[in-house]
Amino acid sequence: MTEPLLLIDTADGIRTLRINRPDKLNALNAGVIDALDAAFADAGRDPAVRVVVLTGAGPKAFVAGADIAEMHTLSPAHGRDFSLRGTRMMRRIEKLPKPVIAMINGFALGGGLELAMSCHLRIAADTAKLGQPEINLGLIPGFGGSQRLLRLCGRAATLELCLTGAPITAERALQLGIVNRVVPAAELEAETGKLAAQLAAAAPLALRGMLDCVNIGGECGLEEGLEYESAQFGLMFATHDMREGTAAFLEKRKPAFTGT
Repeated sequence: MTEPLLLIDTADGIRTLRINRPDKLNALNAGVIDALDAAFADAGRDPAVRVVVLTGAGPKAFVAGADIAEMHTLSPAHGRDFSLRGTRMMRRIEKLPKPVIAMINGFALGGGLELAMSCHLRIAADTAKLGQPEINLGLIPGFGGSQRLLRLCGRAATLELCLTGAPITAERALQLGIVNRVVPAAELEAETGKLAAQLAAAAPLALRGMLDCVNIGGECGLEEGLEYESAQFGLMFATHDMREGTAAFLEKRKPAFTGT
């Protein structure tokens, strides 16, 4: 029986997606890309899901890159199609109205780093290695690596990572702003679970509004971004969760958010 490409588990509002190709270091092929695209579309629609955690199976890799064996024989047109396929999937993650946490348990190289960067937050094991080594294959990043790195850590670091292809440690990635947190490998799942639980307990509509503000603000001018934030802020006053949150604060109790 063929193993599923993606292992899916949901508990307490947290959906965990685990790429399941440990023998290939969870390399991204067309099948994995399509499975991730469908899984994130479903997570976005499912009201029972408040947070998504994305990781890789096995102890060695989050995702060690795109599947080189699959790419080796592609024509220029098929190469572009493969790039667009992965880019569309990662853009879906980036635009998901629910927080997505990349739990980086090992190598996040090439397409793996690109996948992690499309997530909203990134927690890495202290043993993880990250990088964009496509230059060593006669390639450039194809799933948005140059663009997301540029926005996360600036021009100089982006050029260094992409031109040399050299991997960096999790600590260096933290210094550059590529990951949010670095934790001991043995504590990665527990620490990621704590953050996911914190987000799952927050007001879902406020989370969505915040994600929208950052996504829109990152792609427009300051004045437009400020106007969009004010509009979203006003919309929160139409929600039950805003009344519940403010009432709970005044009454010195924990709020119970419902997503309405």
